[in-house]
Amino acid sequence: MKIVKNILVILSVGMILTTCQLQAQEQNSKKIVGYIVAGNVDDKFDEISPEKLTHINYAFANIKDGKIIEGNPKDVKRLKKLNTLNKDNPELKILISVGGWTWSGGFSEAVATKNDREQFANSGISFLQKHNIDGIDLDWEYPGQPGAGNIHSPNDKENFTAILKLFRKKLDSIGKIDNRNYLLTIATAANEEYLKHVELNKIHHHLNFINIMSYDYHGGWNNSTSHHTNLYVSETDPDDYKQSTKTAVKEHLEAGAPSEKLVIGMAFYGRGWHETENQNSGLHQKAFGNSFSINYRELKDSLKTSNYRRLWDDTAKAPYLWREDTGTFITYDDPESIKEKVQFIKNNELGGAMFWQYHGDDGELLESLYTELKKQ
Repeated sequence: MKIVKNILVILSVGMILTTCQLQAQEQNSKKIVGYIVAGNVDDKFDEISPEKLTHINYAFANIKDGKIIEGNPKDVKRLKKLNTLNKDNPELKILISVGGWTWSGGFSEAVATKNDREQFANSGISFLQKHNIDGIDLDWEYPGQPGAGNIHSPNDKENFTAILKLFRKKLDSIGKIDNRNYLLTIATAANEEYLKHVELNKIHHHLNFINIMSYDYHGGWNNSTSHHTNLYVSETDPDDYKQSTKTAVKEHLEAGAPSEKLVIGMAFYGRGWHETENQNSGLHQKAFGNSFSINYRELKDSLKTSNYRRLWDDTAKAPYLWREDTGTFITYDDPESIKEKVQFIKNNELGGAMFWQYHGDDGELLESLYTELKKQ
């Protein structure tokens, strides 16, 4: 009898240790969320490394007549193709990202009333089931704000909370039937103004995680140069409201989001200006010429020439390029800045990283992100 009791004690201790180990693994696991632009599935599918991702956000689904629909007739084939990546990574989750900068115009009206929200949520569930995917990412740019000149309403704040609550209820309901854990996420802007127009302290309960778009802090809409995806505030930044990823995370935490649900964004592209003032190697200077955006894989070609100098802002933990003869300044992410951001994720017990967009990279940035997150 004593032997049996001892065996039971050993088994119980073993089960407790196993449970603790699984919980620790879950806490230590970090998300790597890659946005993949629809058309790139056609000709760049073979470049995708599913083993280095935890989630793929397919961008984008459109909103028409209050319903979530395919943005392109080819989306049926593209999503089917993406689902085959599970062969190489069974844990990979595929989500449909709805809206984005171009297609957020239908959100406000689609969630305006209870009946509207019921139709909108049902269309999302139908889309998910039709394409056999794992979840929905709502990228509304932006509730209560015009975004790209979109229709918006003072009621968007409460309506956004209501639609997320409804989606969560429906996803959990079909999840019980399908024996699947369906995901619901959103993309948020990295500024205070966005957070004033959403109820983050309420909506995070309905979400698996939150993708902070911690990039595009600066661009062609400004008449001066600066970093567009810096981790920390730059020492020489003259602006009153100094944007940084650390600032965005702090603001999200203060608005009520838990740290483990915050996934910070990384930019697999750069932003630049020509004909900038020739001081401080172009950083925080007036920009007189044309602005532009450039994928990292193309930006690397500039690094191979002797025309550009790569510099490092140690307070911002951000790289930048400077070409003196044309006054060209480029702000971007590289392996060094990604390493700093991964350390920030770990130090602050955040949920992980996401990036826009997968095929802006030649593989170097994702490899850096994946390798650094794996380190203990």
